[in-house]
Amino acid sequence: MQALTLETPAGGLHVARWRPQAPGTRSPRTQSPRTRSPRPQASPIVLLHDSLGCIALWRDFPALLAEASGREVIAYDRLGYGESAPYPGPQPATFVADEASGGFATLREGLALERFVLLGHSVGGGMAVEIAGRHAEACEALVTVAAQATIEPLTLAGIREAEAAFAEPGAMRRLARYHGDKAEWVLRSWVDNWHSEAFDGWTLDDALTRVRCPTLAIHGEHDEYGSLAQPRRIASRTPGPAEPRLLPCGHVPHRECPEVLADIVAEFLAVRD
Repeated sequence: MQALTLETPAGGLHVARWRPQAPGTRSPRTQSPRTRSPRPQASPIVLLHDSLGCIALWRDFPALLAEASGREVIAYDRLGYGESAPYPGPQPATFVADEASGGFATLREGLALERFVLLGHSVGGGMAVEIAGRHAEACEALVTVAAQATIEPLTLAGIREAEAAFAEPGAMRRLARYHGDKAEWVLRSWVDNWHSEAFDGWTLDDALTRVRCPTLAIHGEHDEYGSLAQPRRIASRTPGPAEPRLLPCGHVPHRECPEVLADIVAEFLAVRD
């Protein structure tokens, strides 16, 4: 894994890159029966993290995905998260759509990404949809994982339950392990934005109509933040499989079943290679 920093007007954007290894040099933990040879000319996969996430919380998944797909995998901490600079003020209610012209635009320019594949988890999936629509000429494929396409009572209730859990002794220290002194901002941005009047009625419907690339919606059957109506909404409004791919897990497939997720994404991309 290679780490680097890209500069923005608000400060540094922390980026990490994983490249697939040549046969014979791979770690056993990143190999599967369907591990593909490195494909240096293939477009990289860019990962977009969830509302409490960062590069570190992808854990082994980027390396697994790089080996399974044969492609470079790139992840970055959005401003305000992980090792990136603090966000300059409160996060606006337009933050999902804004990422296409914000952190992602910085990443694309800084790494000179002509073409790319997007994979977004949870709210990162919504951002991936917005980016795919905004950069339709360059986005080759889109994968959403446990993404929300609209606001459901289940989503809001799950966020409130998580907020209550973070009030328990020691819970915020675990969040600070990944976000440092930005941890309180990270939590409040998540809870307060989703429950704000300005966010009421939010959907991805307009952005979904602008997506032109093959799209795969993946969802856990036991997701505590969104019903199966969420991936079905995404799948029905984008090119690609008309039904979502369901996994026997909850909201975080890249931690609950990372090898399975990596193989599914790799298979989806291999059909289009």
